[in-house]
Amino acid sequence: MDVIANLGLGLQVALEPTNLLYCLLGVLLGTAIGVLPGLGPVPTIAMLLPLTYGLAPDSALIMLAGIFYGAQYGGSTTAILVNLPGESSSVVTALDGYRMARAGHAGRALATAAISSFVAGTIATVVIAIAAPLLAGAALAFGPADYFSLMVLGLIASVVLASGSLLHAIGMILLGLILGVVGTDINSGIARFTFEVPQLADGIDFVVIAMGLFGIGEIVANLEDETSRTAIMPKVKNLFPTRDDLRRIIGPTLRGTAMGSVLGILPGGGAVLSSFSAYALEKRVSKNSAQFGKGAIEGVAAPEAANNAGAQTSFIPMLTLGIPSNPVMALMIGALMIQGIQPGPSVMVQQPTLFWGLIASMWCGNLMLIILNLPLVGLWVKMISVPYRYLFPAIVLFSVIGVFTLSNSTFHVYLLAGFGILGYIFKKLDAEPAPLLLALILGPMMEEELRRAMMLSKGDAMVFVSRPISATMLAVALVLLALMVAPALRKKRESAFHEDS
Repeated sequence: MDVIANLGLGLQVALEPTNLLYCLLGVLLGTAIGVLPGLGPVPTIAMLLPLTYGLAPDSALIMLAGIFYGAQYGGSTTAILVNLPGESSSVVTALDGYRMARAGHAGRALATAAISSFVAGTIATVVIAIAAPLLAGAALAFGPADYFSLMVLGLIASVVLASGSLLHAIGMILLGLILGVVGTDINSGIARFTFEVPQLADGIDFVVIAMGLFGIGEIVANLEDETSRTAIMPKVKNLFPTRDDLRRIIGPTLRGTAMGSVLGILPGGGAVLSSFSAYALEKRVSKNSAQFGKGAIEGVAAPEAANNAGAQTSFIPMLTLGIPSNPVMALMIGALMIQGIQPGPSVMVQQPTLFWGLIASMWCGNLMLIILNLPLVGLWVKMISVPYRYLFPAIVLFSVIGVFTLSNSTFHVYLLAGFGILGYIFKKLDAEPAPLLLALILGPMMEEELRRAMMLSKGDAMVFVSRPISATMLAVALVLLALMVAPALRKKRESAFHEDS
């Protein structure tokens, strides 16, 4: 009954005209950036962060969340029609979806993707509504040592699951931790890593780093990869799947939803890991496994359900523990902090309308997507032909204006340029900056919890292994570290990411 009452409260918030408008704006923008290869939810949300200063907290989070799961829809549309996955999570969908389109079944493939995503989104909303309060209640039993160990585990997991070199991932985490402590120490009042620059006394603004690394850096790198593509869209007809299609996609949709719901919660998880795992699982258990890669409708349903479920359940650790499971959730925490809200279990108690309104809006957004996306297929495909050289100046201008308005300081603009260059260098070195963003968010929180734990234990470091929760977290982190140095596993990991790319 509590879940029903809470969802009722959330629907009251989500159905407010203003929030419905921002939800619609978010899912439409998310679909658009999902369609365009090279753009994605991370750089888009990073560039939109300055706008959230003037919005109500619930409207801001609803819009940003809509961008995230809306991008999963958009990526699948072009993956099916023209074999151009707009999102990395839609790469798997293209394997069978594009084959179906080539065979004249584009409408069935699109309908399957839409239905599977909507079912997964609906179930994932219920999963969040049930699991989040339970996890938040358990988190209330966490002490400072437990929180510190949990954050250590989150950072270690981000290293394991990050693509590219392990050394690069570790380096990104260390750099993120260093950037996180720039500014004045709140306990001693001593300036750290400011190099006598007064503008750094309050630290480096999270928005500047996010927009530089992911906004400017990613887009500049994409300019080099621009190729001339001519998108020839196949005819889309018969958007309603047959009865046999529905029978075949029920199992894959439910299994993909279950896989995505679980993997979305894990650090480093989310839509990409969920879609690849669900496809691999379905290929093993399906009666039509021989058709996979040749136009199997199950190969569209499973990853589409998984990526949407994974995108939504990744909100659970962010909302309840204040721990981001992927870069998008790190940006969401940044948006909460901009609004003066500290993520964690207290959000559910202190901001119930925000918490439940965001959850209920996910169902509203998924409903909007299934109603709007199929009629607008032609528009989304035409967007592929927009050259990056036209998008880039507008993106840079928008980013500079957004950063300048943070404090009306040109210093932030210089920082944006610096981090943009740094993001481009990371791209050229194949160093994924996502672990840096996670460490940037978790670093100050880790330092605070470490100090609290040491003060309460009167300097006894054994508190981290004497508490069962903390000891368990550290043990899991040690196991992950041991697995990282295992040569056989490292080769499999590198091979998997090589195939992924």
